[in-house]
Amino acid sequence: MTDAMRIDGKAMAGKLSESITARTAELMERTGVKPGLTVVIVGEDPASQVYVRNKQRTAESCGFNSVQHSLPADTAEEDVLALINELNNDPSVHGILVQLPLPDHLDEQLITQSIRPDKDVDGFHFQNIGMLTAGHLAGAFVPCTPAGCMLMIEEQLGKDLSGLNAVIIGRSNIVGKPMASLLLKANATVTICHSRTKDLPEVARSADILVAAVGRPQMVKGDWIKPGAVVIDVGINRIEVEVDGETRNKLVGDVDYDEAVKTAAAVTPVPGGVGPMTIVMLMSNTLQSAERVA
Repeated sequence: MTDAMRIDGKAMAGKLSESITARTAELMERTGVKPGLTVVIVGEDPASQVYVRNKQRTAESCGFNSVQHSLPADTAEEDVLALINELNNDPSVHGILVQLPLPDHLDEQLITQSIRPDKDVDGFHFQNIGMLTAGHLAGAFVPCTPAGCMLMIEEQLGKDLSGLNAVIIGRSNIVGKPMASLLLKANATVTICHSRTKDLPEVARSADILVAAVGRPQMVKGDWIKPGAVVIDVGINRIEVEVDGETRNKLVGDVDYDEAVKTAAAVTPVPGGVGPMTIVMLMSNTLQSAERVA
């Protein structure tokens, strides 16, 4: 059997970026509206800094107005809420994103829910979650990672997933649950698994579409995968490996990629799979918000 196809998220994101850039230029020419994305980051978390830099770079390359507010780690909750309120009322801002995780003294839910639903380009507001769960996608912002995963699945299997079993490992509000809503809307039969699921490998083996989003390095082994399945690996984990006697950091997913490629039909790599798609879907949501305003 030949190895699985590597789903190239970077190439796919590049194509989408081009179309977003073209639509942005067209919008500005037609209406004078320039999409504005504002990122709020609290504290100095190094991984968050990298994400924010990538988001800013992509926003600028798409022709957006990109603004970053970096607040010290000990910023008071009322000051964060006051900034969000200001951005909610700023007509030049179409998308507001608060980079998670937040320092412990800040109430994550209170802060994410204070963003106006029509500027909540991360798709975390309960109003957007409710619309997604009800299958009303036209008016909702879909969380960026599941939205990107869905495009990758559609590219492999088409838009109608009738008759296919989808298994999601992970039940987070950011990936697992919205992913299930999107797959259900596309007519897949969906199972959500988590740490309490009995005989997880057995359940995973029933999947035509397997989405891993648990944050445990290389947990999903080759024998968990049904031959010919499409495997989407959302995990980003840093592990230490020995290279020529030196210890180095390596990024790996939740799926053991080297094993998965022997069984699956198509697999996303880490890095270069889901990550680039997440960032480009954020741009897509921001552009959509600007287009609605215009």
